[in-house]
Amino acid sequence: MLLTRVITAVCLLLLILPILFLAPPTALAGLVAVIVLLGGWEFGRLIGLRGAWPYIYAVACLLALIAWHDAPERQAVTWLMEGALVAWGVALVLMARGVHKATTGFTVLGAILGLIMLPAFGHAVMVLRAAGIGVLLTAAVLVWAADIGAYFVGKAIGRRKLAPSISPGKSWEGAIGGWLLAMIVALAFAATRAFSPTWYSLVADKGGLGLVAILTTLLVAASIVGDLFESLLKRQVGMKDSSRLLPGHGGVLDRIDALIPVFPLAALLLVWV
Repeated sequence: MLLTRVITAVCLLLLILPILFLAPPTALAGLVAVIVLLGGWEFGRLIGLRGAWPYIYAVACLLALIAWHDAPERQAVTWLMEGALVAWGVALVLMARGVHKATTGFTVLGAILGLIMLPAFGHAVMVLRAAGIGVLLTAAVLVWAADIGAYFVGKAIGRRKLAPSISPGKSWEGAIGGWLLAMIVALAFAATRAFSPTWYSLVADKGGLGLVAILTTLLVAASIVGDLFESLLKRQVGMKDSSRLLPGHGGVLDRIDALIPVFPLAALLLVWV
């Protein structure tokens, strides 16, 4: 299992890193389109679609991604990402409701949310990339740091369950540990200006380290919401992984669930700041 995970991770890095550092932005846009397409197929299954419908839904997510790109209004992508914030607010309500069997109404609502969340994530990747490769990567690093910190702290001292009905393995201690590690990483990047421009250095230039700390906290909270929302969807349809597309890792959504809300929020914060 570990060998399979390592091989899959190496293959993904060999694909993604050249696209990020050597290829033109159009290549990244193509990769994002594939991720949204595959993520849309998985999302369709997680909200209860069956038969050919997950495939149709995947195409609908891709078409929505393209449609927002081709929209004549200059602020269309910003509106989409703002709409994603509303969609994630609805997701929070669904999470507060707890785990229930997926109904037709839930499937319809989930389909609407996914048609906003996934295209917004795709466009946010390109907005962050336009600000600099370092900006895109450091926004992702924040999520990975929070995940790593939460895992090790939660495993060591986790006692109080964060959302027991949705994800019994997550604890408040782990969430705080993840936040602390993400905060250390964020403040280190902002204070040293290493690899500038980064997401943190751009925020620090406008509002100092205090603003970096506040906005980092928002992004960590968003990453937790993204992770828990996918866990909710999987529990409601009785699935362990979103798919088996990535051997040893599960599905595409299993790898990017925390990034889906974080990237649009990170891109919007740059615009607002």
